[in-house]
Amino acid sequence: MLVPRSVRRAGRALRFASDGPGRGRSAGVRIRRYVLVAAAFGTAGSLIAVAGPASAFPQPTVSQVQHKLAVLNTRASRLGQEYDQVLQQLSQANERLKLLNKETAGYRGTFNAMRKQVGRIAAVAYEQGGANSPLALLTTASPQQVLNQASILSELSAADSSQIRQYIEASRQLLNARQVAAHARVGILKLKHSLARQLAVLNNLKAQQQALLAQLTPSQQQGYGPGGGSGNGGGYQGPTSTQAERAVKFAYDQIGCPYVYGGTGPCSSGFDCSGLMMSAWGYAGIQIPRVSWSQMSSLPAVPLHTSNGTFTTQYLQPGDILGFAGNSHVGMYVGGGYLIDAPVPGAYVEKVALAGWYLQNLDGAVRP
Repeated sequence: MLVPRSVRRAGRALRFASDGPGRGRSAGVRIRRYVLVAAAFGTAGSLIAVAGPASAFPQPTVSQVQHKLAVLNTRASRLGQEYDQVLQQLSQANERLKLLNKETAGYRGTFNAMRKQVGRIAAVAYEQGGANSPLALLTTASPQQVLNQASILSELSAADSSQIRQYIEASRQLLNARQVAAHARVGILKLKHSLARQLAVLNNLKAQQQALLAQLTPSQQQGYGPGGGSGNGGGYQGPTSTQAERAVKFAYDQIGCPYVYGGTGPCSSGFDCSGLMMSAWGYAGIQIPRVSWSQMSSLPAVPLHTSNGTFTTQYLQPGDILGFAGNSHVGMYVGGGYLIDAPVPGAYVEKVALAGWYLQNLDGAVRP
């Protein structure tokens, strides 16, 4: 152990300050030992004093955990709807690509038919000495090469000019269709990469939410995000004569189905909140937008205030779609002060009271 220079000097000073030449050495040795021991304990004590408080991190309070959980729930709901938007764009892009591929196939058929006709024309002209260019340039399977060598076609008979123009146009159409389809495929790949990145963020948020929930008791978890209702709902026993009643029945039938990002059913594939609303009303015969923001902004609104401005839910009817937390989350009102909701990842479609978090974050209601 290295002894600080100041301690060594103190030991020497005490040794020479002792009484008598005979006792000076032994007394000095003893005092020096005492000083060294005291210094050692003092050093250790200072280390303990420094290390002690650094290892004791303050634990968050229940209210702090609840607040962070509420913030994460809201962020996850918004990101989930953004994920749905990209997923919808990807679906639309795939449908467009199907049409483009079909269109390209049509242009390819026209091009091949015209190629055979021009080939026959070119063969006749070549035999009669009216064209000296190689026939391969005129009968190639590449529309780009046809366009590059289009000037050669002018050497053919003027009587066949209509067919020649059709051949060049068919080449141009096929080439354009191929390029548009190629761009569509690139766009689809970009959308898929974007989905993968968003899903990674959402899964990270899900892990944070679960870690926070683990710090709370079941009673402490209530009211700081969607969920917390019943998973059995009792089944739907009402009529199904109207579209709204059929939508409600569908929602009841999905109770217990898992929450899945981007899910629109069936139950084995899961639902997210807006996917459940779209599928329920689709079952009833009414098509509504896919994403919660679009659902809440494009469908007829149901008032949540009386004529004098007092908040009320008295105008709600079964089947109405309720928007929460900036309309980033939606659920279906089923009457009696309850709604059916696909709440959060890791949970299941459930029937829950329009109270607590739901009532505090209710932003609007619409009726398809």
